Amino acid sequence: MVHMPQHGDVLGFYEQWPTPVVIISDGPYGLGGYTGDPRRTSELAAWYAPHIAWWARAATPETTLWFWATELSWATVHPVIQQHGWHYAECSVWDKGKTHIAGNVNSKTIRGLPVTTEVCCRYTRTSLAVVPNVTDTTGKTLPANAWLRAEWQRTGLPLRETNAACGVRDAATRKYFTTEADLWYPPPEKRMEKLRQYVAEYGDAAGAPYFSLSVQDTRAVWSRAKWNHQHGLTNVWSAPPVRGAERIKRHGKTLHPNQKPLRLMEQLLLLSSDSGDVVWEPFGGLCTAAVAAQRVGRECYCAEVNQCYWEAAAARLKGDIVPETPKLPKRLGLWGDTRR
Repeated sequence: MVHMPQHGDVLGFYEQWPTPVVIISDGPYGLGGYTGDPRRTSELAAWYAPHIAWWARAATPETTLWFWATELSWATVHPVIQQHGWHYAECSVWDKGKTHIAGNVNSKTIRGLPVTTEVCCRYTRTSLAVVPNVTDTTGKTLPANAWLRAEWQRTGLPLRETNAACGVRDAATRKYFTTEADLWYPPPEKRMEKLRQYVAEYGDAAGAPYFSLSVQDTRAVWSRAKWNHQHGLTNVWSAPPVRGAERIKRHGKTLHPNQKPLRLMEQLLLLSSDSGDVVWEPFGGLCTAAVAAQRVGRECYCAEVNQCYWEAAAARLKGDIVPETPKLPKRLGLWGDTRR
């Protein structure tokens, strides 16, 4: 199910949308290509900050964020994304091929290597757990891996005994109790139960109980972003820019210069969500992610502030022919009068 795109600034819509399993962001790149797109990448962090804050508040540990950008715009915004509790997973590169720049540059007009790529970076949420039974805190929250380690430290037992407690040779110390969030792996339920039994017998009785989250709570804390692996798929996506019938045009000209291929958007949804899951596309443009969601059975909420794009996206989602509108003023170019 796909809802018709809402017209206006998406900051006014987030509160109305249900919890997302996937967020696909394809907003400004800091190229100054249209009114509303910052002219410098250095301005992007401040522009994106309120949106990223909303995404963080709405997300759960199951949520995946896909962030489209140029290499420089992503590098600029990345620290803000991390500050709001998003965990960097990987950076994929869209290779558009040499035909993307054919005829546009030559040795006399460019001093550098022609750019044929964009990036799409994947982020997941850092799991949080309420720390119970810690004498020096009240209602304190910690990342799940930090909570696990803090509970063990309260027992007074040496860290090396975590392996014996879990019934493994070395995986507990290396994976379950590591301080490196990128390397942390949540203990399976059976391991957690062994931990509880071990520290109940050998830990400092004064601090008991330890690891006292219920099995149901543990499952909630340990939940992670969805991932449906596709064998043979790497982080380099070779696909030409949109052409032919898929390309939305008006008056014989490309309507949106950065329209994404449907197959790439479908790929993102298939990797990180299941049928019926909620998808957010905050900067809709022509709402390619929403169209992809329609095709693969996800529920998408999208918004677009530009009147021209919003009308085209609505028609596209209805399956109608995109309507003709008066030509855009030359001073605005094909981008229209605000961000895509």
